[in-house]
Amino acid sequence: MPSADDFRRLALAFPGAEENSHMGHPDFRVGGKIFATLGFPNDEWGMVALLPEQQAMAMEAEADSFMLAAGAWGRDGATLVRLAQVPDSWLERTLGWAWQNRAPAKLKE
Repeated sequence: MPSADDFRRLALAFPGAEENSHMGHPDFRVGGKIFATLGFPNDEWGMVALLPEQQAMAMEAEADSFMLAAGAWGRDGATLVRLAQVPDSWLERTLGWAWQNRAPAKLKE
């Protein structure tokens, strides 16, 4: 299962990805937009910004690995990732979706 370092390495591998900080924990941005975070609600979790259909697919496939973030954030696609549970393939897939959802068109070419 991936570690926080694996999450960070994968997130930063995407074109234009940068690490920053948001509300006291690391975030990963592309084109100034957050596509993933680490360490919320604690060090055992990450978050990927998915579309509702992507979120549903991830949660159906790996119910022990993914859950909605609280409130409107979750309804809008913020999906928590339990690092100790998520298979590498699903972490890579969902980080890719999150990057794709937020990346400017010029980086997707």
